[in-house]
Amino acid sequence: SGFPFQINNSTGWITVAAELDRETVENYHFGVEARDHGVPVMTSSASVSITVLDVNDNNPTFTEKVYHLRLNEDAAVGSSVLTLTAVDRDVNSVVTYQITSGNTRNRFAITSQSGGGLITLALPLDYKQERQYVLTVTASDGTRFDTVQVFINVTDANTHRPVFQSSHYTVSVSEDKPIGTSIVTISATDEDTGENARITYILDDNIPQFRIDPDTGTITTLMELDYEDQASYTLAITAHDNGIPQKSDTTYVEILILDANDNAPRFLRDRYQGSVFEDVPLSTSVLQLSATDRDSGLNGRLLYTFQGGDDGDGDFYIEPTSGVIRTLRKLDRENVAVYSLRAFAVDRGSPPLKASVDIQVTVLDINDNPPVFEKDEFDIFVEENSPVGSIVARISAADPDEGTNAQIMYQIVEGNIPEVFQLDLLNGDLTALMDLDYESRTEYVIVVQATSAPLVSRATVHIRLLDQNDNPPVLQDFQILFNNYVTNKSNSFPSGVIGKIPAHDPDVSDSLAYTFVQGNELNLLLLDSATGELKLSRELDNNRPLEALMKVSVSDGVHSVTAVCTLRVTIITDDMLTNSITVRLENMSQERFLSPLLSLFVEGVATVLSTAKDSIFVFNIQNDTDVSSNILNVTFSALLPGGIRNKFFPSEDLQEQIYLNRTLLTMISTQRVLPFDDNICLREPCENYMKCVSVLKFDSSAPFISSNTVLFRPIHPINGLRCRCPPGFTGDYCETEIDLCYSNPCGSNGLCRSREGGYTCECYEDYTGESCEVNARSGRCAPGVCKNGGTCVNLLIGGFKCECPPGEYERPYCEMTTRSFPPQSFITFKGLRQRFHFTVSL
Repeated sequence: SGFPFQINNSTGWITVAAELDRETVENYHFGVEARDHGVPVMTSSASVSITVLDVNDNNPTFTEKVYHLRLNEDAAVGSSVLTLTAVDRDVNSVVTYQITSGNTRNRFAITSQSGGGLITLALPLDYKQERQYVLTVTASDGTRFDTVQVFINVTDANTHRPVFQSSHYTVSVSEDKPIGTSIVTISATDEDTGENARITYILDDNIPQFRIDPDTGTITTLMELDYEDQASYTLAITAHDNGIPQKSDTTYVEILILDANDNAPRFLRDRYQGSVFEDVPLSTSVLQLSATDRDSGLNGRLLYTFQGGDDGDGDFYIEPTSGVIRTLRKLDRENVAVYSLRAFAVDRGSPPLKASVDIQVTVLDINDNPPVFEKDEFDIFVEENSPVGSIVARISAADPDEGTNAQIMYQIVEGNIPEVFQLDLLNGDLTALMDLDYESRTEYVIVVQATSAPLVSRATVHIRLLDQNDNPPVLQDFQILFNNYVTNKSNSFPSGVIGKIPAHDPDVSDSLAYTFVQGNELNLLLLDSATGELKLSRELDNNRPLEALMKVSVSDGVHSVTAVCTLRVTIITDDMLTNSITVRLENMSQERFLSPLLSLFVEGVATVLSTAKDSIFVFNIQNDTDVSSNILNVTFSALLPGGIRNKFFPSEDLQEQIYLNRTLLTMISTQRVLPFDDNICLREPCENYMKCVSVLKFDSSAPFISSNTVLFRPIHPINGLRCRCPPGFTGDYCETEIDLCYSNPCGSNGLCRSREGGYTCECYEDYTGESCEVNARSGRCAPGVCKNGGTCVNLLIGGFKCECPPGEYERPYCEMTTRSFPPQSFITFKGLRQRFHFTVSL
């Protein structure tokens, strides 16, 4: 169905069965089959292609039904106006274009170009003669054609520019006009028409205070104007039309700002301060105010006034033009010390504006008032035992004046003898210079004076002491040093009270309670809890040394303190007593020696003797009653160093070491040791050649000595003497001297020389030793053979030699026969006894 061809079954002719249209289908392709009527049927096929040939059966057709365009009257001749296109569906058709109507005065021409029709301007246009052209354009293929209308509107050319009426305008406006105020409307004219004559106004410069309406040319304000900031503005305004191209004109508008009274006066300072003495005469200048006003003319002229402000109740006035403030009445600082004034600066504008400022006027003092105590008599209550130097009260007077005029100096003028109190010169603090003891004195009366020169006043002060429990007991760590001398002759163990726990309470009315809290579980010390008295337990009555640490507590009912008590029992033996010495300490008391110098003394003695501190046994301290000065006798003994058990320094060696090293002992112990007192033997009570030996007896039982930190049980010595024969003497009274050389102790190698109490061997050459027993040629080195630090060297051939240290030593055994003494030096010898024959050589 719809196929435009058919074939005859018999003849095979193909005929057209329907109308053909090349523009719809240009080519047809189909197959044809031929068959016979035999049996079997035989067939054959062929392909058929039919091309439809074109005939001019289609009209050219414009692509647009109608054309509209605008063309400026000043368009150039020959310029292209419009290209039209008509489409012809036939093949090989040639379309031509022509303007068939409407081409008034042949202004336009058309040419065929690239299948289209190009309309160009053939002659100049004139808007004033023809404002529109309606062209009819025909497109033809030679037989068939189509037409279309082209509407060309001629537009006016922008041939005139806008023109302002004036090149410069001057207007004025008051600075107080509100935002949006119209200042002036300027206009320009343009002889063109339409858009070419429509004018738009713009501001050339961006001046934020103004804007111009682009259509009307009205200038209005965008911001508040301020004459004081800028008095005039010059605006450049351009008017341009809306033609193509645009044309314009420019004019200048000068806007003068008129001053309005829109600025209040302003003071140069936010606050004024001044001062004036209270005794100045009237009309004295105090200070000057100064204000400014940014307005001009009368709007900026100022007057000063207190009206509506504060003039100090009429004590001040202000000069209206200068602003100087002066006193109007007599001032009194004690009545009004500081004035707070308020003044105004007012301009002369209409209405007038004003500004206020606060003024502080300080009235300076003169010394016209004496100091005054609160009352004529004061009662002051002070706790007893207030620390020395503490402030017990403040006594003050008031002076209505100020500054140095009110500076008060205080002093005690009566009743402070002796000087118990001190009054601070400046602040009146009353200070105790001494311990205040309620039990000694309950009240002090003094007269104090306050001075603000030359003015003074006085008051009587009663100082009454208060007794109260405001101090804890005072207790330091302490020692009980029990020197126990056990003898068969008498029982010297102290069975009574040996002393008290060394505690005290600054409050005289307090009662103390004593107790052992630790370490006395064996009850070695017996304590009276009410009195603090101590006794020794009978368990200590033996010959065993002991050291025990205990903790003691003392309470006054409110406060309690604890301390460590050290009980040290030292067994004093006869050997100790026999080998003891007594030294004399200058300006020393028993209490001061025990606390705290005892340990320093022991340390000093140990250093001098090169032994340990626990090898020093101090068993007696006793005031020297034979002299008027404060001399303390200290008796002690010392063990020899080197660990030799119970071997003491002989008393003579001990005395010699202490005496020769008194300077070192003084430096360490901080106690000056005096030369030894003459003992009983120095008077040589023994007859003939008897040797006197001091004998100390210790039969009496001395009581304990107490100090702040020590309870010390001394062993008081009783001096005695004994006469005995020394070596080399015999007889009932040592009257016969023995020649100890009778036994020839020096042998054949030396010569024996008798001397008191012994002999000396003078050895022959090459022999040495105590008894000339060493042969230097054949013997060998032996201890002590070389004297004074010399070194003994054995010789290969036998014998030895001594190499002496540098100095004045005599060979061959480095013996010293001479000594040299520098200036201010001395030599010491042991004490020399009286003798019937005595020889010394130097």
